[in-house]
Amino acid sequence: MAKQLVKVGKRELGSGIDALFSPKIDQEIQDNPEKVVREFSSVFATVPIGQVEANPDQPRKDFSEEALQELAESIKVHGLIQPITVRRLSNHEFQLISGERRWRASKIAGLTEIPAYIRIANDQAMLEMALIENIQRENLNAVEIAITYHRLKEECSLTDEQLAERVGKKRSTVTNYLRLLDLHIEVLEAVKQDRISMGHARALAGIEDKLLQKQALDEVLKKDLSVRDTEKLARDYTKPRKTTPAVTPSKGNLSEDHQRMLHDFRAFFGSGKILMSLEDATTGKGQIVIPFNSHDELNEFFKCIEQ
Repeated sequence: MAKQLVKVGKRELGSGIDALFSPKIDQEIQDNPEKVVREFSSVFATVPIGQVEANPDQPRKDFSEEALQELAESIKVHGLIQPITVRRLSNHEFQLISGERRWRASKIAGLTEIPAYIRIANDQAMLEMALIENIQRENLNAVEIAITYHRLKEECSLTDEQLAERVGKKRSTVTNYLRLLDLHIEVLEAVKQDRISMGHARALAGIEDKLLQKQALDEVLKKDLSVRDTEKLARDYTKPRKTTPAVTPSKGNLSEDHQRMLHDFRAFFGSGKILMSLEDATTGKGQIVIPFNSHDELNEFFKCIEQ
């Protein structure tokens, strides 16, 4: 049985939520389905993961084992930020509607329970109305809005254009919110905790590498950067690195092996600013440059080496 219902927004949960798994729930659904769906739309329950089954009609059948393992490791450290959505089949049985990747990764992570939004059969139109009402009424943070937009798009089969029309926003605004869910988990947490704004997060989303997103976030928080400064920082992280003056352009291209080594160096030191240049492809002669902006940053590099 599901338990521990949690509120997503700021308001108190209605008394109808307590009846979610009582014998009276089926009668309440028949008598006042709109009220039940409205209550369920903004809360999630902790559901035993063994009581959730995959949807046999799920069109996606192949899941990258490597990607699942990476997500599982993140879940072990940070928990599951975005709940799955399930359909209640009985008091002890649920079927996935969306979030199979998160569900699979949670099982790999060893979770025995998983946060889930509960859906009632044939409630799509009512759910859409309830979610839109929640967005308009609640004082939600940017991540909560992004999750709600994602639910509307995924569970109600809406395109970005249709979603924008439903919520009365520009398509670009909706797209920017949805992009937040692809950010590094610690960036999402910073948004939820109001340590950075939506503008900061949107700027960091322009950095494709999530490790570099995390590094940029640390710099934003440490220096208390404005949104404009964060946008400039993101451009610095994404623009092509210049070769050192001692290297001629014709010899500045790195082989795949050298590019892989450079990637490993950057991951090891946690810096996307490290440069590598090859002066002589035959002998392998070249340079590795590790620029730093402060004594603290230099000390961090030395700590990495000492470890």
